[in-house]
Amino acid sequence: MPNMDPKKCPMPSQEPNVRNKNFKEVALGYTEEMAVNEAKRCLQCKNHPCRSGCPVEIDIPGFIKHVAEGDFEAAYNVIAQSSALPAVCGRVCPQEHQCEGKCVRGIKGEAVGIGRLERFVADWYRNNVHTKPTAPASNGHKVAVIGAGPSGLTVAGDLAKLGYKVTVYEALHVAGGVLMYGIPEFRLPKDIVQHEVEGLKELGVDIETNMVIGKVLTIDELMNDYGFEAVYVASGAGLPRFMGIPGESLNGVYSANEYLTRVNLMKAYKEDSRTPIMKSKSVAVVGGGNVAMDAARCAKRLGAENVYIVYRRGMAELPARKEEVEHAEE
Repeated sequence: MPNMDPKKCPMPSQEPNVRNKNFKEVALGYTEEMAVNEAKRCLQCKNHPCRSGCPVEIDIPGFIKHVAEGDFEAAYNVIAQSSALPAVCGRVCPQEHQCEGKCVRGIKGEAVGIGRLERFVADWYRNNVHTKPTAPASNGHKVAVIGAGPSGLTVAGDLAKLGYKVTVYEALHVAGGVLMYGIPEFRLPKDIVQHEVEGLKELGVDIETNMVIGKVLTIDELMNDYGFEAVYVASGAGLPRFMGIPGESLNGVYSANEYLTRVNLMKAYKEDSRTPIMKSKSVAVVGGGNVAMDAARCAKRLGAENVYIVYRRGMAELPARKEEVEHAEE
């Protein structure tokens, strides 16, 4: 029987006054019963509008149908045909602007919780299925990927499935890019990112860290000396943009990039961190996007009594995901 509840099944979460003192994941995930119940809200529309909103065109009705039937492994296999990082995408994709934004159920109620279901399926598979993927037969071609962030990892996975020999070169000491240095642990646990990276290695992808391409090796050397026939540059958009106003160079003024990298990648929230960060009683965060919410929520967990989001427009125009704004306010 379809579930005609106008609202999504609520996501179990840590209580606000508990989670604002730790870096554990806020959302706790659906149970099997919750996932099946939410999947039954899908109308299985003939035209699949949700799929048109997905950048990689996952067969969303197809995987949800399997969830509704309780066949979670089949659901995972449908997602895996299009996405190399389902546990990541289920947590941090802006679903309300993409797949869920096109959902017919959202016209007179709340959209189906597509992201929550994707997360559930990926987590279920990680915890219950331990067979390693089979690396496809080689097609004899080599490709280098510069940057082990979401773009580089996605390309590496797609190419590996087609039989290409892929080597990913990462400047930092760990693969993951912004998934590791930018998005906080409480929104995207780092062991989940590394599990997805390990899945790519099992497909035959080589990942070399501490490799600053342009310094250690040049692109010409990769192609002429190492035999790569193509190079995909996925070096990220990691440079901060300052406002050009007086006081930006004062102590205690951080770019969100530095602040989040210190907290997330270098674990500055731990007492024994080798790269500590300034902890303040009052913190102002300039900006209103997801990065601003991440910085504000980190500041609160680092002990700030007052945290302010300073944004040039109104609440309705905040570019951050609605869920992130609500979590921050809570």
